[in-house]
Amino acid sequence: MEPGSSAEGRVLITGGAGYFGFRLGCAMYQKGVDVILFDVMKPLQTVPEGMKFMQGNICCLSEVEEALRDVICVFHIASYGMSGREQLNRKLIEDVNVKGTENVIQACKSTGVSSLVYTSTYNVIFGGQVIENGDESLPYLPLHLHPDHYSRTKSLAEMKVLEANGAELGNGKGVLRTCALRPAKPGEPPSQNKACKQLCPRIVSYIERGLFQFVYGDPLSLVEFVHVDNLVQAHILASEALTAKKKHIAAGQAYFISDERPVNNFEFFRPLVEGLGYKFPTRRLPLSLVYFFAFLTEVVHCLVGHIYNFQPLLTRTEVYKTGVTHYFSMEKARKELGYEPQQYSLNEVVEWFRSQGCGAKPRSYTMKHLIRHGALLLLLIAVMVSWFPSAVTFSL
Repeated sequence: MEPGSSAEGRVLITGGAGYFGFRLGCAMYQKGVDVILFDVMKPLQTVPEGMKFMQGNICCLSEVEEALRDVICVFHIASYGMSGREQLNRKLIEDVNVKGTENVIQACKSTGVSSLVYTSTYNVIFGGQVIENGDESLPYLPLHLHPDHYSRTKSLAEMKVLEANGAELGNGKGVLRTCALRPAKPGEPPSQNKACKQLCPRIVSYIERGLFQFVYGDPLSLVEFVHVDNLVQAHILASEALTAKKKHIAAGQAYFISDERPVNNFEFFRPLVEGLGYKFPTRRLPLSLVYFFAFLTEVVHCLVGHIYNFQPLLTRTEVYKTGVTHYFSMEKARKELGYEPQQYSLNEVVEWFRSQGCGAKPRSYTMKHLIRHGALLLLLIAVMVSWFPSAVTFSL
């Protein structure tokens, strides 16, 4: 079968210019599916001949409706605010994750799209509590307990997607069938056109700048990652499981997706650190201390971010996601979707970074860095002294 022959119908991928969206699009295209990549930014990679890219914003309903004409399935991947300072931009997070998802659902109804696969996150369940081999029967984390707005809005968006399952489509075209995938953290190298620091959120940047000097939390804590190829497999299987051929088994359902290999977060990155020629940190800090530092950093960003939009070393959610045990069973995904995760190592990652010239000695710590970081430290101390009595009740 020739790529792009439309034998499986036309699909659209929101966030299709991103690394994962692009990989999913290429995999679908190779299966003979007519693919549209929809994103606010153009892809860094060259779009294969036969695939289509449409520039547009999910926050604009008319643009989404225009893109969904003659589409039978939507993979809604686009989101905002997963990590770093983007996690602190509450308005944009709300606009993209909630209003954007509402637009996608509404556009599916009005244009007659029959299937919607939503890319959610572990965070809809997890908020810092220990979870060992959890499954989909676990309830949503109460919205007020989420330590960040990204997780809160992703939870709201997933609820809206699953509630839309069975909704009547326009022009009597049947009903909309939806499902949600909850992937673990990504853990694979970027495409050849990505800058090397865009892998594994900020990790390599911290290593090169000499900032990766400590680890934290229980050394026996376990988390999960998911390789992009496993995530692509899960999305394709989910879309198939929404069809009549598979008796719509995935309709209205949510599924955890990972490599099914729980590992200590920092040990996961050890091959990368040592493979690039750096010494793995031996200092271990208490989780509570690092969490409090992240809290103070967020407070400072809230106060001065509109003037100096600095990149936080860590946010509270990132502390929990990397330092607290949480991993889930793949049994439901295996049974209902046919998901079978393949195992990958970080050797590919290390070799990719080496090919990009990464692994040099850390940058020198200049007077500019000293002044900037010293000023931030003084501000942190001032905030801690003046805000400490109310720190336990403060919520960003």
